[in-house]
Amino acid sequence: MTETKLLPAGTVTILCAGDATPTVFATPEAALATLTGGPAAVHTGEVLVRDDGTPAGPAVRRCEHLRALADDGRILVSARTAAALGDAVTLRDLGVHRLPDLTAPERVYELGETADPRPLRSLDAVPNNLPVQLTGFVGRETEVGDVRRRLAETRLVTLAGPGGSGKTRLAAQVAATDGWPGGVWWVELDAVTGHAEVAELVAATLGVPVEPHVGAARSVATELRDRRVLLCLDNCEQVLDGVADVAVELLRSCPEVAVLTTSREPLGVPGETVWRVPPLAVEEAVALFVERAGAVRPLFTLDSSSVTAVRSICTRLDGIPLAVELAAAWLGTLAPHQIDAGLDDRFALLTRGPRGVPARQRTLEGSIAWSHDQLVAEDRAVFRRLAVFAGGFTLDAAGGPAVLPALGRLVDKSLVLAEDGRYRLLETLREYAAARLAEAGETDAVRDRHLDHYLALAEAAEPELDRDKDAWRARMEPERDNLRAALEWGLAREDATRGRRLAAAVAWLWNLRGRGHEGLAYLKRAVARCPDDRTVLQARLLTGMGLVADTTAPFDLEAARQGLDLATELGEAGLRARCLSLTGLGHLYTDLDTAWDVAVEAEKVAEDAGDGFARDSALMLRGIVQFVRDRHDEAAPLLTEAGEGLLRHGDRGLGSTVLSVRSMIALDAADLPRARELAGHAVDVAAPLGDFHRVNTTLCQLALVHCLAGDVEAGFRVMEPFLRLVETAGDVFVPGMARVMGELHWRRGEFEAALGWFEREAVPGTYMASQGLAERGAVLRALGRTEEAASVLTTAVELTRRWALPSPLAGVLEQQGYLAEPEQAAELQHEALTLRVDHGLRLGVLASLDALTTLLARTGREADAARVLVSASRARAELGFPRRPSEQAELDALGLATDETPMRLDDVVAFVRRTRGARGRPSSGWGSLTPTELEVVKLAAEGCTNPEIGTRLFMSRGTVKTHLAHVYAKLGIANRTELATVAAAQLT
Repeated sequence: MTETKLLPAGTVTILCAGDATPTVFATPEAALATLTGGPAAVHTGEVLVRDDGTPAGPAVRRCEHLRALADDGRILVSARTAAALGDAVTLRDLGVHRLPDLTAPERVYELGETADPRPLRSLDAVPNNLPVQLTGFVGRETEVGDVRRRLAETRLVTLAGPGGSGKTRLAAQVAATDGWPGGVWWVELDAVTGHAEVAELVAATLGVPVEPHVGAARSVATELRDRRVLLCLDNCEQVLDGVADVAVELLRSCPEVAVLTTSREPLGVPGETVWRVPPLAVEEAVALFVERAGAVRPLFTLDSSSVTAVRSICTRLDGIPLAVELAAAWLGTLAPHQIDAGLDDRFALLTRGPRGVPARQRTLEGSIAWSHDQLVAEDRAVFRRLAVFAGGFTLDAAGGPAVLPALGRLVDKSLVLAEDGRYRLLETLREYAAARLAEAGETDAVRDRHLDHYLALAEAAEPELDRDKDAWRARMEPERDNLRAALEWGLAREDATRGRRLAAAVAWLWNLRGRGHEGLAYLKRAVARCPDDRTVLQARLLTGMGLVADTTAPFDLEAARQGLDLATELGEAGLRARCLSLTGLGHLYTDLDTAWDVAVEAEKVAEDAGDGFARDSALMLRGIVQFVRDRHDEAAPLLTEAGEGLLRHGDRGLGSTVLSVRSMIALDAADLPRARELAGHAVDVAAPLGDFHRVNTTLCQLALVHCLAGDVEAGFRVMEPFLRLVETAGDVFVPGMARVMGELHWRRGEFEAALGWFEREAVPGTYMASQGLAERGAVLRALGRTEEAASVLTTAVELTRRWALPSPLAGVLEQQGYLAEPEQAAELQHEALTLRVDHGLRLGVLASLDALTTLLARTGREADAARVLVSASRARAELGFPRRPSEQAELDALGLATDETPMRLDDVVAFVRRTRGARGRPSSGWGSLTPTELEVVKLAAEGCTNPEIGTRLFMSRGTVKTHLAHVYAKLGIANRTELATVAAAQLT
């Protein structure tokens, strides 16, 4: 997240003209010189400047409030600006006025000689006794507007919230707005203790004589019956009945009177709208901190050295205005990072409040303690026991119907927040309650009950994991913070059994929201508490570790292996099937054959155990192995079946992976609409998980689809939020990330950046070691670094053949063909084309046709090259896959043209194969062998059978047999024995 900084701009002149954003100038004359007319306002003062260049601070707000008073055509000038201007311009003195910011009155001037008879629409335009505020009102523009609308609709609004939440300042700012021609009257009830005194104080404030027979409330109502008035009653909580009597009387008798009250709990009368004052947004809280800090450290600004600490302070203080102001007051003696550290004991730190306010509002603890002291014993007990909850809780967790009355009273008194069926304590209130819980000696007992509740909740929800993971997620994710707290308590107890059971029950939770490392830490602690345990619980914990490691540490198979051994020992078929699938997923990167064998075994065990998730996982694994080997016809049905099962049960993580792989298959087949559909579906499926690995893997695939379809900027837009996370997270492994970023930069012509990403694609020790090498060779070739390109490609051939990966091998052979002499180039390019045709890699076929176009042109066959080019171009247009701009430029430079009708894709492939032409090599002897025949000879000499050779070189047995027949004929030998002898002499 970008953190806004506030840097000093010194004393400047601010101009607010029309509806434009405020601007600053070095002098008043410079500001006035830009004006062609009003409405506008000019004010001089010290400002801060945000990152984006916009000015901020009290002086800017002052100018905005002055502009709000300017009628059409008027240009208003503050007293400070007028003093700076002197006699340079003509100003008309409009007298002393209060602005809506409620600060002290000041003199206002109007620019120009012509007198405007209309009075200025300042706060003094209507009768009022609104208190002068000694500090500015920061933020809350949305809240002010919302409260105003509520007042217009219901006429009785109570601003409710805990002490220090800013109820009084918000009410005063609402009262300072237009709309009450009969007056705005402020009544401070802080010192009132008797209910009957409320109406009397209201009458006295309004100057209404009290008729003894009807009483004060009726007398006030009679006086206000025909007036449009706003009555503000501040700090009502200790005299609720008296306030309620006055409010009801006014609502009944005075149709245009509105009542705005502030209280820690509602009045509880008909017609009342209770408006809970929210905490300040973080940016507003930061602005408040900076502004109040200026009073104790005038040179303080929010820069790179302080911004992180100040944001942390504001976040930890829940955006409570009083707490933020008290923290800022310490800047006279402490640095921001010291204040942040001091908040570990916030009630000891935040004790220096301003004089001139009631004692209960001077310190944070005093404000909370006042509310706490008003509670009856039952409510105090419930309040302190709520301290064990983290991040909110349900009524059932708090104690069920038995505590509902007390909980309701705590909500009314603004000590507990009610939010969409859940409850929450602000962190500051929770810490206060925790201290009271410790004083009562109840901490251990209450935390034990908290652990018992969440253990029961988690174990009751477990069956949903196999039926509907979405339902399980919706049930458990809101309790993440409470589950953390329960785990910490349970795993630290002398008997850690309950904590271990809870860790096993919620292992799936850590695959959500990118919390894998945190989950692994909990699970490791749970296992370590009983390292020699050989029970089902230990097997479940190890299985959970393997599950979380799948995306967090995909190459770490140790936990899954240990879980497999223990599950096998205990005869737990379901756990064994899951551990088999997890170990198979781990082997996927390092040993495709083993991954396949484990997946086959896992599928059988899962079917016998009736474990649908393990079975679907095994099917998925088999499908991915076949996909990696480019056996798409075999992979597709496995992936389709696996995906249907996974998504049916809400397995979004693996389900989204299946969809992404199917999108890759569609891309390879050059089916752009299907690839785009599947990639978009994968993103939608993964999005609710909020998991770094799953979500971003799907985003990578969607970005790749956009990229290969020619919309590079759309690809970058998809990747942008992901890249910001990568910058924060550091070196992370997300399959496909490097490839798509390299491709995007390549297509943008940013070759060095592309090269850097392709270098990250190859993961040593895995089949991914061969990934990105062809692309690296191509980019190096484009940069003119042909020797480096050749070296990379030589390594790539060895790796792709070792791993038996047709598509990467074809890409490498194609790039080698660009570097080779024509005869060898033809062999390489046609072998690449054959691999792509044989495995249905139609997108790769398009690349082969472009390579062959270049080769044909190099060898003087321009007519054939033109036919291939025009046909390939039409196929690309029809399929939606444009060339990379640099490659299109290379082909354009060939200057090829033809009047021939373009051929269909399959026909042009047949054409280039049919017109391959003479090879120019001897008809017999060792030099007559083609590169492919040489590869067959090498493997045969090593003792490989025909099927094994076919697997390594992606050929059928019949093709291997044909190649060997050609070899025997060219070399004049009859069998493998003679071949081995000849090969030994030639290859050593």
